[in-house]
Amino acid sequence: MLNIGCHLSSSKGFVAMAKNAFTISASTFQFFTRNPQGSKAKDLDLNDIEEFLKIFSDKKIVAHAPYTLNPCSDNPKTAEFAELVFKDDLSRMELIPNNYYNFHPGSHVGQGAKIGIDKIASLLDKIIMPNQTTTILLETMSGKGSEVGATFEELQEIIKQVELPEKIGVCLDTCHVYSAGYDIVNQLDSVLEKFDKIIGLEKLKAIHLNDSKTEFNSHKDRHEQIGKGTIGLDTFVNIINHKKLKHLPFILETPNDLSGWQQEIKLLKSLSK
Repeated sequence: MLNIGCHLSSSKGFVAMAKNAFTISASTFQFFTRNPQGSKAKDLDLNDIEEFLKIFSDKKIVAHAPYTLNPCSDNPKTAEFAELVFKDDLSRMELIPNNYYNFHPGSHVGQGAKIGIDKIASLLDKIIMPNQTTTILLETMSGKGSEVGATFEELQEIIKQVELPEKIGVCLDTCHVYSAGYDIVNQLDSVLEKFDKIIGLEKLKAIHLNDSKTEFNSHKDRHEQIGKGTIGLDTFVNIINHKKLKHLPFILETPNDLSGWQQEIKLLKSLSK
């Protein structure tokens, strides 16, 4: 059965997110741990979490770090902020154990990819706890500007440097990898073979399903609704039914509201085999 959901607002708590997910026939979802452009996290409601775990405990969900988190910045204050947010978020995630925490690896801002990778791995070593149940996901990026993580090699280098690599996985974003130059439209099997050779498919834990407003290899990050962009519906049908991918949680980050995501979920479920 297709395990699919979308990005839901966390403003009213976990139970509200679970109910919204059920309303649109989603079996998973993603949420921001705090304001995506801010720093302060909302106080946790332990009663809300307890109730949530009763109704959604058998399903994997994905938490998303704020976009402002940049662990490979050359600004000490920005790097310090990333460490504080990471530590706080991972501590909170243990209240909903055995789930995923996804983040954008960051931008090296002219320092070079190697220095950026070193800083990311160093920060991960500082914040990963040996007994944590949360798996941290590195998201594949489109390669705009000085982003780190647009190639499988860069992601693998981060994983290789981390002292506890078993706590690290990858979230593949379809819009991002297509924009980064991985042709999932015409060569999906070849892209997956490359991922397996460089990183290992066992590290692939989740997929962001997003069509793209821009052309292949554009190095731009502009999501589109499923089937309305340059990737096209046929590719998403191939992805959700691929024997090496179909078991994963799929998260829609398309430009939509709840009713729009409901229609996309209904469409993709009707096309899953």
